[in-house]
Amino acid sequence: MVTTYTCDNGLRIVSETIPHFRSVAVGVFVKAGSRDELPEENGLTHFIEHMLFKGTKTRSAKQIAREFDRIGGDMNAYTSKEYTCYYAKVLDHHAELAVEVLADMFFNSTMDPVEIEKERQVVLEEISMTEDMPDDDVHEQLWKVMYPDHSMGDPILGTEKTLALFTKEKIMEFMNRHYTPENTVISVAGNITPSLLHKIESCFGSFQRKGAEKVYTYPDFTSGSSLKLKETEQGHLCLGYPGVSMTDERLFDFAVLNNILGGSMSSRLFQEIREERGLAYSIYSYHSPYSDHGSFAIYGGTANEQLPEMQRVILESLETARANGIQSEEIADSKEQLKGSLLLGMESTSARMNRNGKHELLLGRHKSYEEILRLIDEVSVEKVQSLLNKLTKAPAVSIIRSKEVSSF
Repeated sequence: MVTTYTCDNGLRIVSETIPHFRSVAVGVFVKAGSRDELPEENGLTHFIEHMLFKGTKTRSAKQIAREFDRIGGDMNAYTSKEYTCYYAKVLDHHAELAVEVLADMFFNSTMDPVEIEKERQVVLEEISMTEDMPDDDVHEQLWKVMYPDHSMGDPILGTEKTLALFTKEKIMEFMNRHYTPENTVISVAGNITPSLLHKIESCFGSFQRKGAEKVYTYPDFTSGSSLKLKETEQGHLCLGYPGVSMTDERLFDFAVLNNILGGSMSSRLFQEIREERGLAYSIYSYHSPYSDHGSFAIYGGTANEQLPEMQRVILESLETARANGIQSEEIADSKEQLKGSLLLGMESTSARMNRNGKHELLLGRHKSYEEILRLIDEVSVEKVQSLLNKLTKAPAVSIIRSKEVSSF
């Protein structure tokens, strides 16, 4: 059972007790992502995520790491377009210590200018690493094409130019603006005790910080193209289309459609491009739903000279699906796959913690497993076909290929 409690300061605590588990996963979710950044702040949310691990008033960065290493726990964080999450997974009898350390990082990080400078170099290396991996970089370029005049199109890591602007003062100003009780959810799942919930409230339930009210501007989708020339053995292609938001009633219709098109090994694109034609090793699609919009993308990697053929086959496969229709057997198989994935995730405290925290933070409520299973069951051939028929707008296109190939 999932329970939500709102503290006096507006912070929400979401808990899911699973007595037969030995582990506890706890996450601090903050409604601050790269979407919230001004142009000159691009990458700051991710940079703050790094800096919270660099030492507090009472713990050095090494001591923070040792706290978890010595108890066999796992601690990490990630930044997305719309939120940041700091999390830990430990044995149940170490859960209160995990909460103490996360709270110490959240409230008492020193943001030492020396550490800021060192971490700036670390993130620059992270950016370089992404640029050296064209199968990652092609997705970054796609977002720039889809949303060229919106922060949704900016890279989460930022750029060398914006990273140079980050100071302790800018970090603290951003945190004061976004790291507020109303923007924060603590999610915990596993073998939870009343003492642990009390510890969470005592650590997080009294801080006061008033930021500006969040007002998002809608990101208009743009059909365009990007070509990046790079010395690669393989060419990389991404096609992007508008998707649906997390609150859209068609969300699970799109999840089923994604599975059918490229979200599984039995999907149409995987079977056509990899199994039948041998054009690619990696070919897949994914749907990214956000609070007010969504994006659907198809990726494939192939020999540079085969990029035009792969793009042609992808577009022809979509047109064939529109013209000839989705089969009821495909719908049934995709629905069972989604339900199986959901139920298998129930075996992980981390998956439950993440799901509950994200839902509370972005939707303001918990979606039960029963509700999700019902929504999946309600997906029909007609609903999926209707969505597919709307994927007629010219796609956004991102290509990374070798300079030596000029036919594309």
